[in-house]
Amino acid sequence: MRKERPLRIIHCFRSPIGGIFRHVRDLAEIHAKQGNEVGILCDSTTGGSYEDNLFDEIRPHLSLGLLRLPIDRSLSIKDLSAFWSSYREIRSLKPDVLHGHGAKGGAIARLIGSALRVNRYRVARLYSPHGGSLHYAPNSLTGRTVFGLERLLEFQTDSLVFVCDFERQTYSDKVGKPRCRAERIYNGIPDRDFETVYVRPDAVDFLYIGMLRDLKGPDVFIEAFAKAERLMRRPLSALMIGDGPDQPKYERMMLELGLARRIGMLPAMKTREAFSLARTVVVPSRAESMPYIVLEALAARKGVTASRVGGIPEMLGPDSIALANPADADALASIMVQSVLNPQWKTIAMPDPGKVKATFSASVMASSMMSLYHDLLPDVPERVVRNPETASSPPAT
Repeated sequence: MRKERPLRIIHCFRSPIGGIFRHVRDLAEIHAKQGNEVGILCDSTTGGSYEDNLFDEIRPHLSLGLLRLPIDRSLSIKDLSAFWSSYREIRSLKPDVLHGHGAKGGAIARLIGSALRVNRYRVARLYSPHGGSLHYAPNSLTGRTVFGLERLLEFQTDSLVFVCDFERQTYSDKVGKPRCRAERIYNGIPDRDFETVYVRPDAVDFLYIGMLRDLKGPDVFIEAFAKAERLMRRPLSALMIGDGPDQPKYERMMLELGLARRIGMLPAMKTREAFSLARTVVVPSRAESMPYIVLEALAARKGVTASRVGGIPEMLGPDSIALANPADADALASIMVQSVLNPQWKTIAMPDPGKVKATFSASVMASSMMSLYHDLLPDVPERVVRNPETASSPPAT
């Protein structure tokens, strides 16, 4: 068995918000502690003080540094400048692995990796879609454009990495069956997060935590809360924690339904801190890939009710009584009522904690990812030549 050498790994993604950022932080921390060198390239125009604090936490693990530059969400002429700046920085870091996350990060990693190969430099090029572009309708102009580009970029991809079976199937349905290597490696969370979070004495009944935008379903949460109160014929309590562009709309909705005193709103905070504020976590998304909030809630031994979307059934179980059809406020309200009325609901509805940890731990995720990285690289003990401009080895194919 060969001894695996330390690798130089750069993760590329656009927005340092949400699940992609969490995924990269966990991989970076574990891989750095194993002796690998890790860096991050991402957008400089998104995120706020909360994300700045998260960068401060991960920065000690980034021996290859943190590069932030403007990267637009949509395709634009500015992408050329972002690509050139990224290429110059990445070339100087001489990476072994370029791992792109999301559509923009995936394009940057694969195009730059291919440019390095033109200069006779071997680098593994990986792409994790993470939902993102896969949400587009395949018959829309945007969808056809994006999926066409995804198909072309497969020729510059050493491996696709899907975080759940739903994501892999969606890619096949919308883009096409992968013509390059494709692996499914579940998201995972650190062992330290697999500890029970106990609720405070003043905890509310329900918690929504996440981005305040329609895709995530805050309006469905508010409507379901109102319906749950009517079903129970008594007031309930809830918190909505997060930030986002549609927050004023939800505040107006609560005022119109007379719920402003029973649903509080707080800015983004650490997830486990938020878990102590409520008994049951509600994830009412209209679309998802593999949301970390569900994994984190299960690890903290919280009760969870959620929409039957994305990879959520892979976490809760395909036949879970905690799942409601997306955008179905009546069904969601019924489950919320049962979670309050039945003291055994959480025990009955939630999966076995031991199985959750065995499947969705960050150590399992990072180990599987590292094995894939090494499998894609040349079987040599050390890379002697690292300068892509002076390398004399034959070009990789």
